[in-house]
Amino acid sequence: MSLIVGMSILLGCQFLGEVISRALALPIPGPVLGMLILLIGLMVRGGVPGSLRMMGEGLLKYLTLLFVPAGVGLIQHFGLISREFWILAVTLVVSTAVTILVTSQALQRTARRTGKHQESDP
Repeated sequence: MSLIVGMSILLGCQFLGEVISRALALPIPGPVLGMLILLIGLMVRGGVPGSLRMMGEGLLKYLTLLFVPAGVGLIQHFGLISREFWILAVTLVVSTAVTILVTSQALQRTARRTGKHQESDP
């Protein structure tokens, strides 16, 4: 029964995100808004309910299956990808570098605020 509750929470948040995205004609996908709604709900609640935790862990076991459609898409559009290879490669490298930079800065600021930042000796 708890799996049904957990799945209902996930699907409800995604549905709400879709409704908001379409109603307001936002350029943000509904599932992304749904994750934001879920995050806010969990922050307000102060934790993850057991049913949602169990459902999330169950989905994570099969996460690799979700990459199959993406792999098929890559093969199907191989010609387009090969024509635009350098643009894609530069975009991936730059976006990865920016992500690492932003994540490291956020981690340093968080560590300073919590007082757990320790300077390493050279």
